[in-house]
Formats: sequence, C-alpha cells, structure tokens
Amino acid sequence: MSKRPLCSHCERPIKTCLCAEIVTLPCDFQLIILQDPKEAKHALSSAPLLEKSITGAKRIIGETFDPIQLLGEDWQATSLLVYPHENGLSQPQAVKHGFKHLILLDGTWRKVARMIHMNPWLSQLACFAIDSLNSSQYLIRKSPRDDGLSTIEAAVCVLNELHDEQSFDSILGAFHKMIELQIQAMGLETFQKNYANHRT
Repeated sequence: MSKRPLCSHCERPIKTCLCAEIVTLPCDFQLIILQDPKEAKHALSSAPLLEKSITGAKRIIGETFDPIQLLGEDWQATSLLVYPHENGLSQPQAVKHGFKHLILLDGTWRKVARMIHMNPWLSQLACFAIDSLNSSQYLIRKSPRDDGLSTIEAAVCVLNELHDEQSFDSILGAFHKMIELQIQAMGLETFQKNYANHRT
C-alpha cells in the first residue's frame, strides 16, 4: 500500500498541507528542539511546525545527545533549558544573561523525564519555566497534566516572555489549522467522544 504524497516543505500530506499557514519569525536565540524518536513518528507532533516557524531552529531526533557537538565548547554558559525547576531563572535574569541557545524537549512527560535521565548534562543547564495562564489548545491529544502544553505552545510562551517588543503568537496559526483539519477528518462526534470530554 503506497503512502500518501507529502508536501516537500511542511512534510504533511498534500491534502492537509499547512504551508499557507506557516509564519516564520526570527528570534534572539537559536532554538534547539530535542525530540524523542517515538514522538518524531507521531503525525500530529507540533515540533516540526515549530522548527519551520523560527529562523535557524534545529530539531534533533534521538535519545542521547553530545552537548559539545550540539552547542559548542561553552554549552553550559550559553544554553537555557525550558523546563520547570525550583531554582529556575526569572525573566529578568534570563534576559540579562544573554543566552545563545534555547533548548526545548519534545515528547510525553515520561519520555522527557527519561531524556533528562539519559543526558545528565541537561541537569547542569540553567532552567526557565513556562509561565502560562492559558490552557492548551492541543485538543487532539490527551495530556496527563492540566497545565500541559504542546511544544510549539510552550515555545511561544517562552519566546514572548524573553522578547520585550516582539510577539510570536502568529506562529500558532499553522498549529491551530492542523488541529482543525484533524477534527474535520475524524468527525465532530468522534472527537467529542474521544477527546473533548477528557480535557478540563
């Protein structure tokens, strides 16, 4: 059975191509997305959209990563990890430091915890927690946490906080369109049965 033809840019089926919705913006950091291999196979992952939405962003799929190869010799001083931590930096501290790299981990909460365990160097990085008052719009995937956000939503929250005069909200357009198309494909009744009642 042949696979459906994919768009060469957005890598989605031609029928659900999102190229018209993708907005690409520059930011003050190089965005590094470390993606769990199983998450990379998920057709509704938001990380590929994020990679195409930020100039110079890199998405690396794997389980273990070499910080020097990935970030350079001074990786610890130049990199900020987006992850909740009791000693995480405040917004003014993060901005003042002038980090070069902003690292996001893409996978389920369990997979992300495993990624940190398998890459002890991640625990040596300064951390910045997401400060979002909005619930996730990732309506087509279930999260075990009420405050769980998709990777692209998390990135927008952090980038908005770390850029005083620039908003990154517009890159969510393609994400919202992907959700809309998937709900249409599964049918509203099926969506409501399997997903809508699951979320609070």
